[in-house]
Amino acid sequence: MKPGDKVICINDKIDPEKSEEIRRDFEIWITRDKEYTIREILDNNGIVTGLLLDEVHNFPKFFKLINRFQEPAFAQWRFRKLNYASRPEEAISEVEELVEQQEQEKQQVKVK
Repeated sequence: MKPGDKVICINDKIDPEKSEEIRRDFEIWITRDKEYTIREILDNNGIVTGLLLDEVHNFPKFFKLINRFQEPAFAQWRFRKLNYASRPEEAISEVEELVEQQEQEKQQVKVK
């Protein structure tokens, strides 16, 4: 995974014993089966890799575990990378170009 990649949330469950902590740290939470775009990947001092998403912005908080202020990140294991050959809008434009090209070829065949 890298910034700009599309991912889908595969796990939005909150462990009941961590519910209070999560609700305190995250104003906005993720939704299972929803697509997101990775904005940034945070190493979090090797504790757990976290993702910041284009579609979700939370206020930075101070985290004692990593001894710094940062936007709360979602654990990478909560997501699966989507394997688009290209960005969806680029894929649509490529399909339109192929259809247009095929129609032009048909026209050329009819003219001959």
